[in-house]
Amino acid sequence: MAVPKKKTSKAKSRSRRASAWRLDAPARSVCPQCASAKLPHVVCPTCGWYGGRQALDVG
Repeated sequence: MAVPKKKTSKAKSRSRRASAWRLDAPARSVCPQCASAKLPHVVCPTCGWYGGRQALDVG
């Protein structure tokens, strides 16, 4: 079995683990029906359209 030659420092291991903590802004797309910002692949919360049809009755 392979054995590491050197000990991994605390800073190196912690920085590797910390890469999962980054918070990126979620992706946004424009609703083709009402032109409001929405999450991609999700029903528009403003008008209720998804995939060219009325998916939810909002209002």
